Amino acid sequence: MPEGDTIYRSARAMQKAIGGQAVTGFETALAKLARVNDDASIAGRTIEKVESRGKWLLVYFSGDLILATHMLMSGSWHLYRTGERWQMPRSRMRIVLSTSGWQAVAFNVPVAEFYTARTLERDSQIPRLGPDILSSGFRVDQGVERLTEYARTSPDVEVAVALLNQRVLAGLGNVYKSEIAFAVGVHPFRRMSTLTPREIERIVDIAHRYMKANVIDGKGDGIVTYLGNRRTTHSTDREERLWVYGRQGQECRRCGMTIQMRKQGTQARSTYWCPECQPWKE
Repeated sequence: MPEGDTIYRSARAMQKAIGGQAVTGFETALAKLARVNDDASIAGRTIEKVESRGKWLLVYFSGDLILATHMLMSGSWHLYRTGERWQMPRSRMRIVLSTSGWQAVAFNVPVAEFYTARTLERDSQIPRLGPDILSSGFRVDQGVERLTEYARTSPDVEVAVALLNQRVLAGLGNVYKSEIAFAVGVHPFRRMSTLTPREIERIVDIAHRYMKANVIDGKGDGIVTYLGNRRTTHSTDREERLWVYGRQGQECRRCGMTIQMRKQGTQARSTYWCPECQPWKE
């Protein structure tokens, strides 16, 4: 499930591999992108940079052209050396960017659009995102200010629903929302108006620490694409890497109480919590 950390790692790897390189070939299964390529060929342009913003991955080309992609639930970007066999079937390919030594392939990507700098600001959702937790300029106090303001203007929204709102804090997804609420000791179905200033500060601080811990780069100049399963506990055992997410009916790692799960929000996303460690408060 791609969340902000997954997109960040993908963008970082692509930047290392193809950033600054000339595009030698472009292929797409998406009609909207193909039309742009027919009018203004992508091949021959330089990939100026690749970056993430929340759950969006942006590829900047010379000539004022930006490819914005969103993975939703199942999309992913892969990197292959030229001639290397793909790990997914060609039927799932949506975009291929080729350079002299690499192919960046987007599989199952449901949202992809070309923009100019002007239309990106005017027509896309990206400028309306909240602070990106993984951006180099992110500050905890900035996130606290945004979450506090949201609690004031949307007091009845449930905490875990607020954490998924990309206009509040960008990058958090379904796994992190449950894990953060557990770490803070906040029941995920509490209303935002019930949060104390200290709880809001801890939510933002832990969100930042958890996500940063899951994008630690390797040493040297190697291209890091994946460092293993997402982890919020300190355990190195892959079966003990998360506190509550996906653990319905199992014992809480802290208190032994049974982990609960309930669907939440208009999208009916699964939310996990410990009723002992995260007591209900009106």
